[in-house]
Amino acid sequence: MGTPAPPPTPPPPPSHPPHSGIAAPTALPLVISKRLLWVGGAAYPLENIVRVYTFVLRPRKADAVRLFVKRVVLTLLVALAIGLVAFLGQVFARGEGPGGFTAFLSQISFLGVIGALIWFTVDMLAVVTASAHDVLAIETNGRSTAMVSGDRRYLNELVGRIASAIDEPDAELTVTVGALTISNPSNYYFGDAVNIYGGSGNTGVSK
Repeated sequence: MGTPAPPPTPPPPPSHPPHSGIAAPTALPLVISKRLLWVGGAAYPLENIVRVYTFVLRPRKADAVRLFVKRVVLTLLVALAIGLVAFLGQVFARGEGPGGFTAFLSQISFLGVIGALIWFTVDMLAVVTASAHDVLAIETNGRSTAMVSGDRRYLNELVGRIASAIDEPDAELTVTVGALTISNPSNYYFGDAVNIYGGSGNTGVSK
């Protein structure tokens, strides 16, 4: 099979999408041409599209809090075990004061607990304070899903326009949508496999 032709260069997006008073996002071209749907640099044959829909992509805040609690409990248990070892080392030293290794172990335990608690807190807050995203998802029969963001009403309109283009052999469509920018994809649930456009480290996420 030959390499697919690059997507046609879209014209500058209008200030308002056709048939709508909603301003389109200005980040990523979404083009339908020659029975292909181009989302950025990725091409999807229209005949392979099985579902187009919108939803709100929400961060996994409850999971982040539960993970934080588990981490804190586990860290404190480990610190308690290390403290017990240090105490027993002092006891076996017969009151002569803790040996060098025991003192070092106590210091490392204290610093490790403080550092771990700070990291756990920052990691949890990154999820708890994350924003939800209005998303347009395009699923294919290959179990991959392209996702882009934008105004919810604008994305709902695009669902109908893309669905209509699937049944129209000569359909052409050029609009702009928003790149889905997420700093850490593991903070969200994406299903089986997705391709996200925008941000960093968030292409080809598998769950």
